[in-house]
Amino acid sequence: MKSGLLLGLFLTITLKLSAQSDSIVYQPNKINQFKIVPLPAIGSNPANGWLFGLAPSATWYMGDPATTKMSNLVGNFLYTTKKQWIFSSRSNIFSDENKLIFIGDWRYFVTSQFTYGLGSSAPNGTDFDPSQGNVLWGKQGMDFSLVRFYETVLKRIGDSKFYIGAGYHLDVHSKIQSFNEDGPINSQFFTHDAYNISKGFDIDRYTLSGISLNMVMENRDLAVSPYEKNFAWVQYKINPSFLGSDQSSSLLMLDYRHYINLSERRKRNLIALWGFGNFVVSGNVPYMNLPSITWDMFGRSGRGYAQGRFRGENMVYSEAEWRFPLQQNKETFGGTVFVNAASFSSKTSNEALFNKINPGYGMGLRVMINKKNRTTIAADYGFGQKGNSGFYLNINESF
Repeated sequence: MKSGLLLGLFLTITLKLSAQSDSIVYQPNKINQFKIVPLPAIGSNPANGWLFGLAPSATWYMGDPATTKMSNLVGNFLYTTKKQWIFSSRSNIFSDENKLIFIGDWRYFVTSQFTYGLGSSAPNGTDFDPSQGNVLWGKQGMDFSLVRFYETVLKRIGDSKFYIGAGYHLDVHSKIQSFNEDGPINSQFFTHDAYNISKGFDIDRYTLSGISLNMVMENRDLAVSPYEKNFAWVQYKINPSFLGSDQSSSLLMLDYRHYINLSERRKRNLIALWGFGNFVVSGNVPYMNLPSITWDMFGRSGRGYAQGRFRGENMVYSEAEWRFPLQQNKETFGGTVFVNAASFSSKTSNEALFNKINPGYGMGLRVMINKKNRTTIAADYGFGQKGNSGFYLNINESF
């Protein structure tokens, strides 16, 4: 869960729903050692007002832990004082002996969010841009609903760390309305509407439906909170109109993460590196499906900026984080210091990738509530440019 200001309540309960002992017999492709951490939460941010609900996290094994990586699921079940509903489930499931990986991202939002226009140069405030036909450029409010169903299945190549597979991806945005303090925004001035009209999309509802081809290298020691090694994911997504997309298009996603251990004795002392790219390769995609900050699977990119603060046809993002323990001989408390940078291109505003780079930085606190599974509560405060900042509350590490 992300919130602009934590006002919250942490209640951590670990439910052990299977027996644990040295003599346990693990059932292949059955749920073993299932643990759930329900996190009742109260938060607040400008887009949602007050939020109430649960942010549970679950871990389990689909086989013997000696040969099978831990599976995990993170959920959000939230209601806000602006009458918004935020439901999501993100999962990473490893079958027995890691022969298959199932990656799921399911969401149902009835929510609102600010949008700021396209490209890295989109301003914080609002202004008319004569080069764009006097489109109102900058911070604008949006109400919308989102149904998302992403599911990818990957098969291991022999005994290697490499996987190949396919996925199905569906996004349906609907009930889209613009607003500002004075009421609705005229469509010709609203960035979202102006872009969609120029590309031939509806302004109140659109669908992106497609399949993906995927290659993954899974070499992390533990996916939820890695201490060492690396991870890579290449995804080429094809959205043909015959599968329900409003227009045919394709996108390419590149994701690489590397973990450099700084101490053999305290593996929690490490440098984590993340490089992420998302690119429109062919065709046009609707406004809300354009690559955007904090719209990665777990919503962890861009600490220091609000979700949707930057958006464009192409996106490149990088982050470096130092993670370290705060106790000499215990693992309960840890800290982190991070820096990140993002760049976006926009054909609409004639801005090329890397014309402008938006940096962020910050620090955070970690509370490890299960040492064996490395289940961790993460609280961070990030700073961006021009007064952008935010508080972020999550289960497990950011990446």
